[in-house]
Amino acid sequence: MLGETMAKRGKPRESLGSAVRSLNYHHLSYFWMVAKEGTITKASRRLRLAQPTISVQLRSLEENLGVELFDRSGRTLVLTEAGRVVFRYADDILALGREMVDVLNERPVNRPLRLAVGLAFVVPKLIAYQLLRPALEMSSGVLVECYEDKVERLLTQLASHEIDLVISDAPLGPGVAVKAYNHPLGESATTFFAVRSLALRLRRGFPRSLDDAPYLMPMEGSAMRRELDRWFDSLEIRPHIVGQFDDSALLKVFGQSGVGAFAAPSVIEKEVRQQYHVEVVGRTQEVKECFYAISAERKVKHPGIVAITEGARRELFTALP
Repeated sequence: MLGETMAKRGKPRESLGSAVRSLNYHHLSYFWMVAKEGTITKASRRLRLAQPTISVQLRSLEENLGVELFDRSGRTLVLTEAGRVVFRYADDILALGREMVDVLNERPVNRPLRLAVGLAFVVPKLIAYQLLRPALEMSSGVLVECYEDKVERLLTQLASHEIDLVISDAPLGPGVAVKAYNHPLGESATTFFAVRSLALRLRRGFPRSLDDAPYLMPMEGSAMRRELDRWFDSLEIRPHIVGQFDDSALLKVFGQSGVGAFAAPSVIEKEVRQQYHVEVVGRTQEVKECFYAISAERKVKHPGIVAITEGARRELFTALP
């Protein structure tokens, strides 16, 4: 099997950027099918080819590219990091091949432009939707793919061209070993929420009422957590932190259950109230949450990214100073 063969070879491979003699369209299509099906057995049934034939073609592709494309996980073949990069390009190449055949046969072609977006866990889902909506509504048609993860992993995917854009609550720092560029989207003031019974109690004397009150915090290290810690310290307020979360949606679910109060950007105040059935405790302009689009391009060219950045600055946020 392919996994056993790869394990036996054991010799170091050249990087993906090394010289490639030629690309075989059939090799790419066999690789694409194996990646989609997860095993050579299933791919051979779909392709109606013998398993040894597919194994040989995959080995030829790996040797030509100078990388390992799969790791074995039980009975399933899992794409390596290089394999994920090749799969994305193979997906586009094969789609273009099908489109070419359709054009030559005078069949209608309606292939949307792909936009892969990485969302940091800390970015509220309601903000993410508002940001991506202009791309979804483009008349030319954009296929938006959303991936959620920690910023560090998303930046790695951006560097390897697996995704086109990262949306985060913090800009790319100078010490990060990824060549990418920050595109400020804007900022929002902060609103504090809680279920009705808790909101009625905390509303009186806000923000002093938050002292020793049950509170749900973003995880340490996030930009919003730093802003809240700074603000609480300046007012000498010490909320009773009952939970910390790196997923903003999960934090709000806990808030909806009545565990504690929580904060969210004021630009989505109405949506938070409606979706999570909570009420406003208070608001402040002293705590700002900022949002950034991070791309591999200094000047964005992808129409979907242009729509996102322009829409955010025009309709959603206050401009960053």
